[in-house]
Amino acid sequence: MQQPAVTGRTRDLVIAIDRFALWFSKHWLAVFIAIYGAWVWTPFLAPVLMQAGATKPAESVYSFYSLFCHQLPQRSLFAFGDEPMYSLEEIKSVWDQDGFLGLRQFNGNATMGWKIAWSDRMISFYGSMWLGALIFIFTRKTGWQLSALWWLALGILPVGIDGVSHMLNDALAGTSGLGFRDSNAWLAFLTGNFLPRSFYAGDALGSFNSWMRWITGITFGITTVLFLFPYIETGMNDVKLQTEAVLARARERDRVN
Repeated sequence: MQQPAVTGRTRDLVIAIDRFALWFSKHWLAVFIAIYGAWVWTPFLAPVLMQAGATKPAESVYSFYSLFCHQLPQRSLFAFGDEPMYSLEEIKSVWDQDGFLGLRQFNGNATMGWKIAWSDRMISFYGSMWLGALIFIFTRKTGWQLSALWWLALGILPVGIDGVSHMLNDALAGTSGLGFRDSNAWLAFLTGNFLPRSFYAGDALGSFNSWMRWITGITFGITTVLFLFPYIETGMNDVKLQTEAVLARARERDRVN
């Protein structure tokens, strides 16, 4: 049984929705890069605002992004200070609140600078997905897609192992700095203490922990995009073809009537 044609304002609304769907199917990647980019890079405004004296807006950024990141200062980058990153001992020397809830409240000071509202892992994790979207601009037309096996091997397993081991370390040792991922004595043993102590212990830039958070986060983000985005592109192409056909029929009806 043929359904009656939609007319009047309902028809206008349906056509408007179809036109938006057509526009979005053509520009979804640009929309993602713009909106997701704002999400990824807004935490970098927090130290800029703090340095400018706009503490209320800065605290709003810290507060909002604390819902998505632990913001532990010993695993975060700082801007406008003496160093880009500080050890747990350095932070505890100027901040008397210990534990995860206490330490995460330290946003910095005039000497040490101000903390970015993402931890280093979140910067690598989320930022690399944005970078992956930029890479996809150049690969989308080729039809190339990363295989599920490579995504699992390069993207999922490394960040999973690194992230879970950090979680276990933090659950067992808290913020004492004495956990197996704090000292990495196991790695020092395996490598015969070949490298400086600063590489094995702590979270500072250049340490094993820092390298692993950056590397695994970046590989996760880029491989996730190169695996998933071709599926999204295929779906958007289907939407484009379907909405173009619907709008063409609508135009034809208008011409006949």
